[in-house]
Amino acid sequence: MLALSCTACLIHVHAQAQELQIFTEDWPPISFGSGSKAEGMAVDVVRAMQAHIGSNQPIQVVPWARGYKALLEEPNTLLFTVGRSEEREKLMVLLGPIAISTTSLYTRKGNAARLHGMGDEIQKLKVGAYRSSIFADTARKKGFQNIEQAPTPQIIANMLLAKRFDLWVEGSLVVSSVLKEIGHTADDVEKVKVLDSLELYLAFSSSTSAATLKVWEDALRWLKKEGHFSRIHQKWLPNEPPPMAVIRLDPPGRP
Repeated sequence: MLALSCTACLIHVHAQAQELQIFTEDWPPISFGSGSKAEGMAVDVVRAMQAHIGSNQPIQVVPWARGYKALLEEPNTLLFTVGRSEEREKLMVLLGPIAISTTSLYTRKGNAARLHGMGDEIQKLKVGAYRSSIFADTARKKGFQNIEQAPTPQIIANMLLAKRFDLWVEGSLVVSSVLKEIGHTADDVEKVKVLDSLELYLAFSSSTSAATLKVWEDALRWLKKEGHFSRIHQKWLPNEPPPMAVIRLDPPGRP
């Protein structure tokens, strides 16, 4: 009788949860488009959560700026992955972390020694970043004010290698895959400096119902507890330790 009662409660909670429009970006290996479908580490995590929840909403791969605008302006929206920052904690509900990266500056191979020799003067150089990203924000906070932006990290990486600028700010987890997509390898660049550590989260629009958030939070807890999350993380990021905590951050003022 108790088991039947618990099952009924679970069905009731799921029934109250709203379907979400789900967006991600082309940011391999975390997420990317492959033909007409989304793939990547975070995509596998979200799909496993959907299977547990009973959701079959499609995951749409869109330009980052479009997905971020929808997250801020449209109800019942899920965007992943989103770098955690104090500013974003006030604007959206964050659930994770899904992965932990670093925000770093990169340059062309053989150029780092010269840039290190510039000392603080390096902050006067132009830095490439993809539009509306947390990486551009982090570079500004660290004193770099001349930021050139483009719609995708692939475009920015090409601009760096074409000597349009000497610095590229990006998340360490994706640099190798981004370069591979444009016909280069990680050996074509070198790290200049680590600017910050970065936790990556699922982000929900601030008006998302409490019932919906609880269903997704419970799904992530289940995924991590049962070992499914670790297996997905290991598949895509074999050299990185999986973050096992489950943290939900609600913006101020949510009931």
